[in-house]
Amino acid sequence: MTAASLPPVAPEVTATLVEDLSPRLRKRLDAAVTKLGSRPTHRDGETVTIAVDDDTELRLHAPGGVVATVDAITCGCLLAPACVHRAAAACAAPAADPAPEPDPAAESTPDAAPDLAAQPAAPTVPDPTPPLNSTPSPGDTTPPTAPAPATTAPTPTPTPAPDEATPAQREAAAALWSAGAAVLEAGVAGAGAVAQAALLRAAHTARLRHLPRGASAALSVVTLLRAARAGDPSYRTADLVTALAELLGTAHRVGTASGAELAAVRGRARRPYSPDGSLRLYGLFTEPVVTDSGHGGARTWVVTADGRLCTVGDVAPGGVGRALGVADRTVRLGDTALTHRELGRAGLAVSGATVSPDGRLGAGKGVKAVTARGAAWTEPPLAALWETPPAEQAARALRSVSRYAEPDGGGSDLLFLDVELLGAVGESGGMCLLARCDGGVPVRLAVADDDPALAHRDNLMLLATAPGTRLRIIGRLVPAPHPRLTLLACSHPTGESTVDLGFDRLSRADLPDPVAPVHSAPDRPGGPGAESPLHLLERRVEQTVPAGRAALGMVGDVTAEARRLRRAGLPTAAGLLSTLRASAARRERDLFGRLLPADTDGFAAHWLAAARYTAAVAESLCAAAWEPGPAALTHGPTEATVPRPAGSPR
Repeated sequence: MTAASLPPVAPEVTATLVEDLSPRLRKRLDAAVTKLGSRPTHRDGETVTIAVDDDTELRLHAPGGVVATVDAITCGCLLAPACVHRAAAACAAPAADPAPEPDPAAESTPDAAPDLAAQPAAPTVPDPTPPLNSTPSPGDTTPPTAPAPATTAPTPTPTPAPDEATPAQREAAAALWSAGAAVLEAGVAGAGAVAQAALLRAAHTARLRHLPRGASAALSVVTLLRAARAGDPSYRTADLVTALAELLGTAHRVGTASGAELAAVRGRARRPYSPDGSLRLYGLFTEPVVTDSGHGGARTWVVTADGRLCTVGDVAPGGVGRALGVADRTVRLGDTALTHRELGRAGLAVSGATVSPDGRLGAGKGVKAVTARGAAWTEPPLAALWETPPAEQAARALRSVSRYAEPDGGGSDLLFLDVELLGAVGESGGMCLLARCDGGVPVRLAVADDDPALAHRDNLMLLATAPGTRLRIIGRLVPAPHPRLTLLACSHPTGESTVDLGFDRLSRADLPDPVAPVHSAPDRPGGPGAESPLHLLERRVEQTVPAGRAALGMVGDVTAEARRLRRAGLPTAAGLLSTLRASAARRERDLFGRLLPADTDGFAAHWLAAARYTAAVAESLCAAAWEPGPAALTHGPTEATVPRPAGSPR
């Protein structure tokens, strides 16, 4: 049995089943989940049956594809319904994304005051992010510290203003913080089914309190924890670091944000589409979409007459096979007969268009579309995309791909460059293609998707054999201390058309003879972040996630690492490193010498400060690497020039 063979289970169902277990059975839950994973399953319509043993069967009934109630999981053992098997099945199954809740203003109106005023205020958490441009005063050797969280006394709370979080939302945010801090305390190794159930309960409560952003962050943490514990090869510790920091940062900000910032922190349960009248669209290119969750499809990028980027997508469960098939299916937009690949080179005239903040075109009943003439990449309005300097494009894309970018912030992570191919260069993760932008900035072009069914890798390897070739390319920014893109589309080497590098396959006959000798590619990419010691702090932030606070507490003296950071002009990083390590190792004792419980909230605040800081500095180094000229290659940004990360607490 695998998680993919089981239907998704609603978060509140899993949380309830785990909470109803006795303390003795909770201790056996992780072992039961592992044991259940080796048992065979059988699907019959909307019911999945697991053979617990030769005489016992466990059934998950999923009307509509989701197990939505506790009673939908039944077991035939003698201890049912109080057995461990039902909870184990729920923990082994994927967590369902709950149906979006409406976003009424009831909680922020006087009518809701009688129910909310009696609730206690949520614990307050200190601002975990120190000023990024802080430097120690002369003679001051004390590193910056984050104060320990304090808990406010339960007091009656007046009816909140419309632009403030309600007491119920503050309470839900406090539950998200506590669940996230507990995961950080235990690490992946200790965050088993019980800790995951606490996250699922907090996510469910947050969604009911109209905090979909925090709820989604909690579900992401659960998904990544399960992938890590199952040994999923696609799991990356950096992804869990980002998800945990997003969860903790969002939970913290609920109690301090107001107005537009609070709306961003709350998030949206549904992607809003607003009317945009009549649009003239010009096809740009089409890319395959294959996700780790098993979804597949295609996304076609189009440009409006005024130069805005929009997308038309078709993504659903099916993986890479569906992605290859959807590319040649009719676009779901009005009555057009164009396929996705055809639209990438043609045009549309649309009336009654609706567009989301991130540029997705709606396909409602009122949308009408007819085929129109497209435009070449060298013709307006497409040609204007390549006229913006690469550094400005990178800065714009970086705001879109920031680890903690605000949802619905808009913008695109695509870059449009004119390059000269230089040849292949080897890296630890494989081969990539080295090119030089107009302006002299060297950029590494990597494979967008390694799946052999897609054409990305074969095309990249073929282009690497044609140094000196000049191409107009489209790539997706990869945040790194050196210029780096994943290559998505390019002009045909003969200049006659364009190539969707995920779908179209180049042949050697398409390539011109090399017009320049092969340039020697550097073994290591240059840039202002190439020699940055920021990794000294980054590795301690990541080290906490797999093994928990205790592992970081056992690390020896970090004075030498902190000294190296200060010499590199990163005094705040040095202070955060020293404080994080001290917080991990600190354990107080009572009058009888017994260890007191660890300060999980205080450690989480210090860890969050370090995680958000390293993300901000890394993004600043990435932006600086795209600046042309020798200064960008030798002088990186100082802490005084590092912007506060998007969405960080103030």
